[in-house]
Amino acid sequence: MTAIQTTAETTSQPSISHQIVIVGGGSAGITVAAQLLQHLRSLDILIIEPSDQHYYQPGWTLVGGGCIPFEATVQPQQKLIPPEATWLQDTVDQFDPEHNRLHTQQGTQVTYDYLVVCPGIQINWNQVKGLQEALGKGGVCSNYAIRGAAYTWETIQQFQGGNAIFTYPATPIKCAGAPQKIMYLAEEAFGRRGVRQKSQISYCTATGKIFGVDAFVPALMNVVERKGIDLKTKHNLKEIRADEKVAIFEVSQDTATETISMPYDMIHVAPPMSAPDVIKNSPLAVEGPGGWVDVDKYTTQHHQYPNIFSLGDASSLPTSKTAAAIRREAPVLVQNLLAQMNQTPLTAQYNGYSCCPLITGYDKTILAEFDYEAQPYPSFPVDSTKERTSMWLLKRHVLPWVYWNRMLKGQEHEGDILRHVLPEQMFDHSKN
Repeated sequence: MTAIQTTAETTSQPSISHQIVIVGGGSAGITVAAQLLQHLRSLDILIIEPSDQHYYQPGWTLVGGGCIPFEATVQPQQKLIPPEATWLQDTVDQFDPEHNRLHTQQGTQVTYDYLVVCPGIQINWNQVKGLQEALGKGGVCSNYAIRGAAYTWETIQQFQGGNAIFTYPATPIKCAGAPQKIMYLAEEAFGRRGVRQKSQISYCTATGKIFGVDAFVPALMNVVERKGIDLKTKHNLKEIRADEKVAIFEVSQDTATETISMPYDMIHVAPPMSAPDVIKNSPLAVEGPGGWVDVDKYTTQHHQYPNIFSLGDASSLPTSKTAAAIRREAPVLVQNLLAQMNQTPLTAQYNGYSCCPLITGYDKTILAEFDYEAQPYPSFPVDSTKERTSMWLLKRHVLPWVYWNRMLKGQEHEGDILRHVLPEQMFDHSKN
């Protein structure tokens, strides 16, 4: 049974020490711990994670689209933490890398030989004025809130027509495709309910185009045109005025910025995000906006502290912040961390692979896979820029199973796993 440091234990033992400390028990932390223990069961690993629930966040688009219940995306943290690891249910509030230690909110000092930093991303709801107060009622929804996707689906079901706005902020976010995925499902749901003709759908993104990887832009623009969606670029949401049902945007022009208001009957918000404050205010952070953990983009090793590694949403790795990216980052980090422990060269290299299954309807998905060069990096022998039913089935049924049963158990081997669980005929060009 997994060992748990309780509050009482930390009171009587304010200082503890472990060989490897992993900050964060999300996708990255659990995967790294499991893979390390696959290599060597005797490793002394501590996972620091405050939540007693683990969320499969890639499933929240499916919850928001009415495909699965929220409960299908949750499992107890206790069930997922490797039994050989120790779990400290606490939050880090200070890093002290010069002395190989950190401090927690409950007053425990933790020392380590090696540190893996992957606490996830911080959602800054307060950076959009009025959003926190408005969220979860009056048609203001967000799949990025825990349990928020259920209200998204409720809002879509109750929508009677009018203005439906979907936003994308001016910061990196978890899964850059998620804000438009829910929009495409909503558009189709409106059609099924007979209110599409009475609806104006707008995608307001703070960026200059619909998606950051150019190879997939033409296909997505075709989807936008086919669905009659109004794409508004360089529109950054700054305020929600819930009493007026108005959204305030800052719109960037060539030489100036103007503020405009847009009325809404429904608005789905992707809020601004950053690294957690504890990282931003620590020696681990890279200089500049975001405050991400400053690591080498190929080895995942910290630039200043060689016994520290990072991956996932809080890292400075310049790729999309997705569970799919973590699947490729984790084996590299594990191999290089073990090499560091053995005082041998760090030879594993992460190429920036990420994947964003861009759901474009209830039976179509574009599996956008790409690398650091922003070039397609497909896992299957098909044109990855096209909408396919096979990729919808992959997103809807296969990837959740892979996540719970392979990835978090450290058993996934990239490049082969999906071909093992999917029939070859799914990738026949003539059928997809």
